[in-house]
Amino acid sequence: MEDARTIASALARTIKARAIYHGRQRVSLPLPPRETVAPSGGLTFEQLRQNALSCQKCALCETRNIVVFGEGSETADLMFIGEAPGAEEDRTGRPFVGRAGELLTRMIENGMGLRRDEVYIANVLKCRPPSNRDPAADEVERCRPWLLQQIEHIQPKVICTLGRHALRALTGYEGGISRARGRTMPFAGTQVLPTFHPAYLLRNPAAKREAWEDLKTVLGLLGRPLPAPGKNRRG
Repeated sequence: MEDARTIASALARTIKARAIYHGRQRVSLPLPPRETVAPSGGLTFEQLRQNALSCQKCALCETRNIVVFGEGSETADLMFIGEAPGAEEDRTGRPFVGRAGELLTRMIENGMGLRRDEVYIANVLKCRPPSNRDPAADEVERCRPWLLQQIEHIQPKVICTLGRHALRALTGYEGGISRARGRTMPFAGTQVLPTFHPAYLLRNPAAKREAWEDLKTVLGLLGRPLPAPGKNRRG
């Protein structure tokens, strides 16, 4: 395991990062005022969704099939944030419904003992990048306000970021996900807990054990008990 000071150094080099770690001690960086983090402009959540569905802020609007805004409870205590829609998501307009989405659903329901519809699931990008390539910096920058406004409306107690792109878009952390996963950091009145993307877990099943530890941390932050034995199948 890499030294925690390596993580602290990487976080300190980014303007958007909200926390750094030194050993077991958490050191918080100043947060901007909440209204500047996610200016919702007085829109209702449905109005925000409708505006996003017709977004043309970047070139992805020319190649997408449909905007994948997000789904789940608008008053969720827990929010999952991934990278971008894939082919199945672009076809259906729903986030995490392909193979990675099936695994995420099992993580939520079988692992955490929650219902998928009582959390909120979204991506940094609302449109699928061609060929499922990584999000471009300008695409993240143009799409990020939609995500921040979602967070402002939902006001989750915990945000679980899935993979390095989601963590970087939200906090500015530029290090690898393996170094940051499982460590909480404050952001805009909530707690961010990074873990692996389900697509990575499909390629690297051995990492599911670490992901399960992260999910247990999330449950602890939410004040929820672990599911009874036999109900926390980790898929």
